[in-house]
Amino acid sequence: MATGFERALEQGDLKAACAALAPNTRSELEKSEKKACHVGIVAEELPVGGPVGAVDVYGRQARVVLKSDTLFLSQFPDGWKVVAAGCVPEPGRPYRCAVKGG
Repeated sequence: MATGFERALEQGDLKAACAALAPNTRSELEKSEKKACHVGIVAEELPVGGPVGAVDVYGRQARVVLKSDTLFLSQFPDGWKVVAAGCVPEPGRPYRCAVKGG
């Protein structure tokens, strides 16, 4: 799912990128941008992540570290969904993410 989300962003298929988001993440994005997801996601200026460097899975949660981005995913009944994107680590603190659920 992480690579599909990244590929959709890279190809400008914003509806597919939004379909890859977890429901709460998509709702939060639409609420904060006051626009439909496929329009609002552009304002977040998410980086193109590039190749996968590492994947850590913790039960139904995962962290996918890409060359230029970090994504967090959760497993839902219909598969893995992106719960946070555009994430950068902050030493001694949690990641700071451009797109995340509320």
